[in-house]
Amino acid sequence: MSQSRLPAGIWMLGFVSLFMDVSSEMIHGLLPVFLTTVVGASAFMVGLIEGLAEATASFMKLVSGAWSDRSGKRKPLALLGYGLAALSKPLFPLADSALTVLLARLADRVGKGIRGAPRDALVADLTPPAQRGAAYGLRQALDTVGAFVGPLLAIGLMVVFAGDIRAVFAVAIIPALISVAILLLGVREPERAAGSPAGSAAQRPRFGLATLRRLPRPFWLLMAVSAPFTLARFSEAFLILRAQSVGLAIALAPLALVVMNLVYSLSAYPAGRLSDRVPRTRLLAWGCAVLVAANVCLAWGDTLAWAFAGIVLWGLHMGLTEGLLAALVADLAPAELRGTGFGVMHFLRGVLLLVASALAGALWSGFGPAATFAAGAAFSLLAVIALAWPRR
Repeated sequence: MSQSRLPAGIWMLGFVSLFMDVSSEMIHGLLPVFLTTVVGASAFMVGLIEGLAEATASFMKLVSGAWSDRSGKRKPLALLGYGLAALSKPLFPLADSALTVLLARLADRVGKGIRGAPRDALVADLTPPAQRGAAYGLRQALDTVGAFVGPLLAIGLMVVFAGDIRAVFAVAIIPALISVAILLLGVREPERAAGSPAGSAAQRPRFGLATLRRLPRPFWLLMAVSAPFTLARFSEAFLILRAQSVGLAIALAPLALVVMNLVYSLSAYPAGRLSDRVPRTRLLAWGCAVLVAANVCLAWGDTLAWAFAGIVLWGLHMGLTEGLLAALVADLAPAELRGTGFGVMHFLRGVLLLVASALAGALWSGFGPAATFAAGAAFSLLAVIALAWPRR
């Protein structure tokens, strides 16, 4: 099979991610404003809702990945996760209290947590090893298209509906339903060989310390190396704050994320294809080096041009590393433990991203934006060093 002909199921999974991201970002881009101005929630409640939602998603990723290994099926769990997220969407336009929004966000994030690891493992199940980089790059690229189309669509609909946020939330239900329909009808899970550990019910792993110890040493080394550059990848909200601090108008604040996600989506698939031709760890080191440059621009650049240079480099780093990291997990985790491997990766990175964002906020408050991005540069440089030495 040629590099240009990925399995149809990979394209379908990419469009599943695209439509669900359009729906989610249409809501998330307006949710803080909705909570504070329509529902009357405090800023503390906004933070509490987001923190609980993300923590719940991180835990569910760990559990669902291991369960997909135990059950021997990926698609039912992915369908459950996307379906739960779609069912949560009607709650947003109907919400009349912060509690209803919290329940909707928890349902949405639980859905995200359930689907993430089984979906990523399903990509590896569907794809020949020689095309894994391209497959993960394509899925990530289409997912990221949704991340910048969603906010832009929300902005346009706010104009059409004269600022009626509930009407925008109602429209967001449509792409969520399309996403579930594509997964249900367009993706077929491959059969597992009956004699393989992944295909034999008696040999399927139970989640526990013994199973985690079966993940090979190179997998755990990858998790260790990914820790410092995850700490350098704090919330993209700080990109918006940095752009505003050097002159970006508040009305144009979403432009920072639109630019970042545009670069991310354009670079993810070419980077994935390249990783099928060169050593993945070398490309991962290049991606971390790009993050060093991004943080340097954002730390010491004092103009809007420097801020957007850093934002562009940040998006390029995402394109170079996110799909590549998934491909490395698929390479290193045994086939029967692939879901567990993805669950561990998503869980650890979710926890580290929460720590990174808290640290970034503390540095910003105590020492200013330069300190936040200087720390990011230091963490990403540490990742480059770890990937370069020792070569073996």
